[in-house]
Amino acid sequence: MPGDRKKAPLDTLAARIDEALEKSDIDTDYPEAALAEAEHAARTWREHTAEHADLTSIEFVTLDPESSTDLDQALHIEREGEGYRVQYAIADVPLFVEPESALDGETRKRGLTLYLPDRRIPLHPVVLSEDEASLLPHKDTPAFVWDFTLDERARVTNVDLTRALVRNRQKLAYTEVQHALEKGEAGEVMQLLVEVGEKRAALEIERGGASLSSPEQEVVTDEDTVHLQWRLPEPIEEHNAQISLMTGMAAAKIMIEGKLGILRTMPPATPEAIDRFRAQAAALKEPWPQDQPYGEFLRTLDWRKGRHLALLDQATSLFRGAGYEAFDGTLPEVLEQSAIAAPYAHTTAPLRRLVDRFVLHVCHSLITGAPLDERIRAALPELPSLMQGAQQRNSMLEKKAREIAEIGVLSTLVGTEFEGTVLDFRPETDGGSNPSNARPDRIEVQFSNPPVARWIDGARLPIGTRVTARLESVDEEKNWAEFTVVSSGRPGHGGEGQGPTSA
Repeated sequence: MPGDRKKAPLDTLAARIDEALEKSDIDTDYPEAALAEAEHAARTWREHTAEHADLTSIEFVTLDPESSTDLDQALHIEREGEGYRVQYAIADVPLFVEPESALDGETRKRGLTLYLPDRRIPLHPVVLSEDEASLLPHKDTPAFVWDFTLDERARVTNVDLTRALVRNRQKLAYTEVQHALEKGEAGEVMQLLVEVGEKRAALEIERGGASLSSPEQEVVTDEDTVHLQWRLPEPIEEHNAQISLMTGMAAAKIMIEGKLGILRTMPPATPEAIDRFRAQAAALKEPWPQDQPYGEFLRTLDWRKGRHLALLDQATSLFRGAGYEAFDGTLPEVLEQSAIAAPYAHTTAPLRRLVDRFVLHVCHSLITGAPLDERIRAALPELPSLMQGAQQRNSMLEKKAREIAEIGVLSTLVGTEFEGTVLDFRPETDGGSNPSNARPDRIEVQFSNPPVARWIDGARLPIGTRVTARLESVDEEKNWAEFTVVSSGRPGHGGEGQGPTSA
């Protein structure tokens, strides 16, 4: 196969994403007034740190993807008796954003940083998000420092929160740290991160928490081309995520006890969703024991196996209804994030997510007794709808951008046969009162290489079946690719063990 197959021109992708952005209501440029405020804050923030503690002697490090420059978190871990002390510095974005200012208004409008294959549209101007407010190495930066005391099982026994100046000693990348750990060459903080992460994961299992462990599609730009590949998080990423989860759980506890704040919530899976998933597991010859929590069952699934990959896809139906609950005096009915199996709040990514800035304000006020700016309190009821709107906008555009990248890559592969696994089946419909809505039998197939999922009309196969399909044609304007099934194996067989990384 020629070397340029499975790649698409980057300029074509960029042009089509430009068109999608123009049709959306997402602004790519910052208004002049908001940008001026950000630049002023970047120049003058040191004038407002008289009450910040000096914690620059602590040897914090950051751990992120190699290319990241918007660094929200820095970490230090040390042994303390039989347990641990974890200090977790979070970028002090509140120091740079005056409530009800033009900058605040623009961040409320955006809600989230938008990540697209060829660009990112930041929540805050880059002078803050990738410079003065970012925990970049070898410079003093303001931060909220969470200080945790953990016992020998990594359970939190005490927590404090201080505004301080910190200094990131080293910008670490997930891949390099994982390789160093495997060679026995990682530093002490990363070794302790593994210890604490593993123990926190064990506590999650005890609580009944659940997580989906399956690879994700990654759109990669390389010079003037774009291609698709699978990405499975490194183990160190999961350990690092446990520190963020621990912090979010601590923030939620503080706000619940203070009866003021905003939680990230998710109701438990409905009985109907559980019954459907249990029936699907039985149909795929992977029965889910009645007395086994679903989080524990999901951990038994191996995405490398066709039927397990299909089940993991079906399991997403158990993780629905996530939202935000703001409260002041009266606690909401739903307090828990059911996948975590505990109350939880977003607080560790204020450079990239609006709500975290407000959670930091509230938690610092509640834990220190410092007065809370009434403008922050007044904004809390608006945050759930602001965040939901931002998530919907970004999700739609990110999906559109992925489809553009997928169809661009597939357009170079017409006539090629691909291996995949059936993720879903939908029987034919007559369209009811509108015949134009009629559809034949169809299956959704997750292909291995390139990693794309596509619906194939006119096929009736059980979920979990391994198939080979041929790409017949592509319509780039409609983001449509026509496949036909060439051959199929038995569900749970015919390629069992040949995970998404094999083609």
